[in-house]
Amino acid sequence: MISAQDLHKAFGATRAVDGVSFEARDGEITGLLGANGAGKTTTLRMLYTLMQPDSGRILVDGLDARSEPLAVRRRLGVLPDARGLYRRLTARENIAYYAALQGLDAGAARAQIDLLLQTLGMQDIADRRAEGFSQGERLKTALARALVHDPGNVLLDEPTNGLDVMSTRALRDFLRGLRSEGRCVLFSTHVMQEVAALCDRVIIIARGRVVADGTPDELRERACEQSLEEAFMKLIGTAALEELA
Repeated sequence: MISAQDLHKAFGATRAVDGVSFEARDGEITGLLGANGAGKTTTLRMLYTLMQPDSGRILVDGLDARSEPLAVRRRLGVLPDARGLYRRLTARENIAYYAALQGLDAGAARAQIDLLLQTLGMQDIADRRAEGFSQGERLKTALARALVHDPGNVLLDEPTNGLDVMSTRALRDFLRGLRSEGRCVLFSTHVMQEVAALCDRVIIIARGRVVADGTPDELRERACEQSLEEAFMKLIGTAALEELA
């Protein structure tokens, strides 16, 4: 489980994250929904310890990210917005490198890599260099790399960006599989279809703040709308009006 408690982060005069609090639970897919620039990526970067919050607290499975960052990182599988593959390495070598960084011994790493290659349907690209990979192939490699140490919590930043329809559907099925294994899955998006298709709980962020938190049905009921997209627009608009009042 991941708990964000009153997170703040500013860059100069810009308050990118301004008091964000929420929980992402085990066995659920939680979506961070918001327009570009809402603060989603900054929030995720703080959660996976790439950035320190100016104030606030992050707990991952009860561990404090500020005082125990290494222990927290071991419990996280992260798919960042920049996939960052080593282009001269094969898919297998990219994954193996991260297995070594996570401290897996050679035997355990081989077994886990073989399992991920099979699960993600990567056998045909396993021993090809990453240079020249399609968006979907890069995504699969980065996702396998994030999961090689079998983390209980998975964070993904805009995971479907640039994917075709078939790759998007395959990713959705894979994330549902992680949920069924009891893992905590948290991903950021601005694509309403992803939220509707996947999320058990939705956190709506606008201007660095949480403006709504609940299941898709709860958000529709709160906004008195049948469409999740219309509910999102109304909740964002209501929050803006309250801020100006």
